[in-house]
Amino acid sequence: MTTSTKIVVKQVRSIICCSERQRLTLKGLGLKRIGHTVELPDTPAIRGMIIKVQHLLDVAVKDGAPKLTGARHRNKKS
Repeated sequence: MTTSTKIVVKQVRSIICCSERQRLTLKGLGLKRIGHTVELPDTPAIRGMIIKVQHLLDVAVKDGAPKLTGARHRNKKS
């Protein structure tokens, strides 16, 4: 994992029935609403946050990074 590698995160589900902890995690990732996309550096802290709320997100890793695991985590072709 290098800091030059980027992870593209998109919120695809609502936070209505989520815990306050999950809401704060999404806020920490910089996500504000369904359909909002952010590009974040690939760090262990960011990956840990993504894992905690992976059921609400769609995640893609830009070129040069190891793949994320899980059903929603796939490298997308640009």
